[in-house]
Amino acid sequence: MTRAASWVHRLRNMTIQKWFRTQWRIYRSQLRFCIRVTVAAISALLIAQLFALPLHGLWVVLTATVVTQLSVGGSLRAGAEYVVGTLGGAVYAGIVGFLIPHTTVAAQIAVLALTIAPLAFAAALNPNFRVAPFSAVLVLLISGQLGEGPIESAFTRMLEVTLGGAVAVIVSLFVVPVRADRLAREAAARALDEMAKDVPAILASLFRSAERTELQEMQDRIGRSVAALQEVVEEIERERPVTFTSAPDPAPLPRTLLRLRHDIVMMGRASAETLPVHLSEDLKPGLDRAGEIVSNYFRACAHALTSRQMPPPLEPLQAALDACASQLGVLRQRELAYLSATQLEQLFAVGFALDQLQRNITDLGRCVRDWTGSPRRVVDKPVK
Repeated sequence: MTRAASWVHRLRNMTIQKWFRTQWRIYRSQLRFCIRVTVAAISALLIAQLFALPLHGLWVVLTATVVTQLSVGGSLRAGAEYVVGTLGGAVYAGIVGFLIPHTTVAAQIAVLALTIAPLAFAAALNPNFRVAPFSAVLVLLISGQLGEGPIESAFTRMLEVTLGGAVAVIVSLFVVPVRADRLAREAAARALDEMAKDVPAILASLFRSAERTELQEMQDRIGRSVAALQEVVEEIERERPVTFTSAPDPAPLPRTLLRLRHDIVMMGRASAETLPVHLSEDLKPGLDRAGEIVSNYFRACAHALTSRQMPPPLEPLQAALDACASQLGVLRQRELAYLSATQLEQLFAVGFALDQLQRNITDLGRCVRDWTGSPRRVVDKPVK
């Protein structure tokens, strides 16, 4: 191989390695989840073969695959729900099947109805029983095919689900584990990125006509991202007794992002109608600057959460929002006699939304410092 060919070969290998590293960084959580599910399924199958369980350990493998979630806390939650639901469904179906003979089709229909109806009602009341009707069907209909009685079938199903759930939790704890607090930081960063992308456009719609569907789509995207964070945060408390993590109190971060989302909703409602053109010369530059600074601050906080770095200082953002608030006050006084009631309400709504935004962004800075472990070197400006 010539020197040039060798250099091209090394360059190609470096490019491939860089591509793989990039993909790993982007899809790190998803790839770890793939590895855990695969290991859980294979481990469950080996254990099922060891105990010589019926159907080649089908239910053990299915349980291990379903219970394994993106985070340790998610696996603990899914495992608890699966075990509780299976226990309730299998025990109840085993008792009903033992007490009521069901050798004919009509008897099977009656027993099935008597079993499924109360379990479905329990599942509607408590999500922990969502798999109870499914487990009951297995106990009632499969037991005869395997030569088992209802009680024996119920015991076997409970054993299989317990083994599968235990495998899923153990694999989640020790095979490339992902903690819920890390997923929460990533979810919060995605929510902040959505807000950063949409805030300037929403403020700009005060001076230009925007499609209602476009604004609604922005609000829906932000709402979905905040809701996703709230779901992940619930898993942190579940995994703390097992993982001994030192994550901060998870409640303030999603609560603060929800408040920021409400501020953005208020801005969107205030932009339902465009303001008069003559106001744009005075107000638009300040609002554009405020929107840009808020957007940059949100992106910087998102980066701080994912990289565990200190959040940016608040002073430039607070100065821009204060300038906007002062300008809005001046315009309201100056244009009081010339603006309609609706237009004055718009100005008041924008001013109120910006004031609330400033308060909630101050809380956001505190939350980011708590989640990243950054020292409190930035002194927040007192809220007026």
